[in-house]
Amino acid sequence: MAKKYEKIKSKPGTTVYPAPPVMVSCGDMEKSNVFTAAWTGNMNSEPPMAYVSIRKERLSHEIISESGEFVLNLTNADLVKEMDFCGVKSGRELDKFEHLGLTKQQADVVKAPLIAEAPVNIECKVRDVYEYPSHDMFIADIVAVHIAKDFVCEDGAYDFAAMGLVALNHGKYYKLEEESRGFFGFSIMKPKTKARRMNQGKKVR
Repeated sequence: MAKKYEKIKSKPGTTVYPAPPVMVSCGDMEKSNVFTAAWTGNMNSEPPMAYVSIRKERLSHEIISESGEFVLNLTNADLVKEMDFCGVKSGRELDKFEHLGLTKQQADVVKAPLIAEAPVNIECKVRDVYEYPSHDMFIADIVAVHIAKDFVCEDGAYDFAAMGLVALNHGKYYKLEEESRGFFGFSIMKPKTKARRMNQGKKVR
């Protein structure tokens, strides 16, 4: 039985945590930028859609508004320092790809580059933009996804646990634990089915 907690009242704020810090690349192979965003996620299944919220004064806001394209590059523990740097330094000051030694990789559909060092790259084309006081929300169609072969299992499943992805939890970065506590629908499955499902996708090629 889960524990009941006594609560204190807090002022309204952005307290939905953990959040997925991603490195967002935009522009093209010649002139590009990469920045960090934690206000991002899925929007729809069919068609697959995602969003990212960007401060209006950011250089990448300007670039994405003009191009209508971007790439969400998932961040693992090996990229934490680079990811943090991209969140505190502006592309107006320096070329972050060059400064950090990140490798640009040609995307399949969009002109924005993929980050080769990221385990997953999600190509996006902007569908709608919703304007708010501090941020604008760019809602996009997911037009292509790239996953590192290292994390594709023998049964074709993707081993996201082995990627070492990180989460932002109230200003600090944490590597997600590899031990699964369950999976979608496990609470109502028969024991044999649950045991079989828990063992799926554990062997990586």
